Amino acid sequence: MDDVYVEKVCQGDTESFRYFLKKYKDMAFSLSVSILKDEFIAEEVVQESFIKAFNGIKSFNSKSNFRTWFYRIVLNEAFQRRKKIKREFIEFQPEYNEEIVDESILLALDKDEQIHNINEALKMLPDRESVVLRLFYLEEESIKDVCEITGWSESNTKVILHRARKSMLYALNKLIKLNH
Repeated sequence: MDDVYVEKVCQGDTESFRYFLKKYKDMAFSLSVSILKDEFIAEEVVQESFIKAFNGIKSFNSKSNFRTWFYRIVLNEAFQRRKKIKREFIEFQPEYNEEIVDESILLALDKDEQIHNINEALKMLPDRESVVLRLFYLEEESIKDVCEITGWSESNTKVILHRARKSMLYALNKLIKLNH
């Protein structure tokens, strides 16, 4: 379906670009927040990414899919913005020796509390770990697609994903202990 809208936009139907805005804005924001940890700046990056995609859509190579191409733009914009603001990020360093909370405690929370805790935990993770979890689990991208979107090697992606799972469990553990 994306190909149809790419073609329409390339032929001058600029209103057709709204399709991409609706379809990809939420995940673009999620990826941007993963890196920047600031919702306001992340929103700016998403807007800049859509503008860049719109302006560059005629050079888009239809051999890859639009989603992959666009998410790559979002990640590049977010990493560039982070460099520009030269803000110190306190990296989350899990202490894996702590006792892990039983996952039934997380499951006992209502859906809104679960979502809130998961989003808060994702904010605590280093950007690469947060990005890989969002792409692999929330966007249900394959390892191959994650590699294509991020530009990381397959082995590097798998290592980051493994580390991210541990960090996520630790972060959820910490949040649930704080709140209960």
